[in-house]
Amino acid sequence: MPTLCRPAVDVPEHVITLQQTLDLARSVHAGHPQLPLALRLIENTGVRKRHLVQPIDETLRHRGFEARNRRYEAEAKARVPPVVHRALANAGLTVRDIDLIVYVSCTGFMMPSLTAWMINSMGFRSGTRQMPIAQLGCAAGGAAINRAHDFCTAYPEANALIVACEFCSLCYQPTDLSVGTLLSNGLFGDAVAATVVRGQGGTGIRLERNGSHLVPDTEDWIAYSVRSTGFHFLLDRRVPGTMEPLAPVLTELAGRHGWDASALDFYIVHAGGPRILDDLCNYLGVPPEAFRFSRATLTEYGNIASAVVLDALGRLFDEGGTAERAKGLIAGFGPGITAEIALGRWATQRVRDRPVAAAALDLAR
Repeated sequence: MPTLCRPAVDVPEHVITLQQTLDLARSVHAGHPQLPLALRLIENTGVRKRHLVQPIDETLRHRGFEARNRRYEAEAKARVPPVVHRALANAGLTVRDIDLIVYVSCTGFMMPSLTAWMINSMGFRSGTRQMPIAQLGCAAGGAAINRAHDFCTAYPEANALIVACEFCSLCYQPTDLSVGTLLSNGLFGDAVAATVVRGQGGTGIRLERNGSHLVPDTEDWIAYSVRSTGFHFLLDRRVPGTMEPLAPVLTELAGRHGWDASALDFYIVHAGGPRILDDLCNYLGVPPEAFRFSRATLTEYGNIASAVVLDALGRLFDEGGTAERAKGLIAGFGPGITAEIALGRWATQRVRDRPVAAAALDLAR
């Protein structure tokens, strides 16, 4: 079975603290009639600091969508390669061992995708498959794991690289003044993350099952309005309550696999906000400690969109992993409202050289 290996994560050097966020909101939106509510919501997120690709004074300027997208491309090309090389090293592989690149991002746009640039610039084989995903938002981290799982199940000798590149600060819109937008301005951060799903060998989560679910008639709850000034983030006030319909989906998928979703050994969940995690604790009947990795990501980096699940996964590795064959769940939530869910067991295995059969697979292509 495919194994999800140790991720690599990088956050930019520019930091904004909770206090700086609150002070900026008070100064920039001093006359906003709902400012006290927005400040209270920002404080309640639990986010203590976030990392940005630009200094805060530059982030607050809007030089136009074209300039912002150029910045996105430049930052991605500068920051993705070192993270990818660390992820490959964690998996005991090189760029020549990768058969599929799944690239997820919802904060900038390139065509061809960054995957084409990576193949040309980083030494990947020209036959490497490309799977860019741009419109699943925060759920894309879970979707990337699931699509890599599917690929490595279909091609057991293959390996897939996942890259999540999110520069949420480049989507800041100074003229958007809804409470949901003000909250988002204090919630989202920037990060790049990468991991490998090995078809054979490796240490990490042995992926066994995955599933997707769309909550009907919620496609306008989390959305972009695409305008001449770029991506304008829309957040419905009903979003924090989405665990009520989604928790049973997690329970059902685990049940079909013969597992009890309330009695797993580890949980790697997208931390969209503290209420998401609190509600999931209640609906699944698990203690708050079960989501300690996701809470740590939210506290230290904010909501880093599709990169959240990879950072939370990395924290499981940082803790030393868990017991052999321990059962766990990975879940990402995002626009749609969409859930991408994976089930797997912890597996420790000596990292081996790529099997001879993999070389034969290359020749066959």
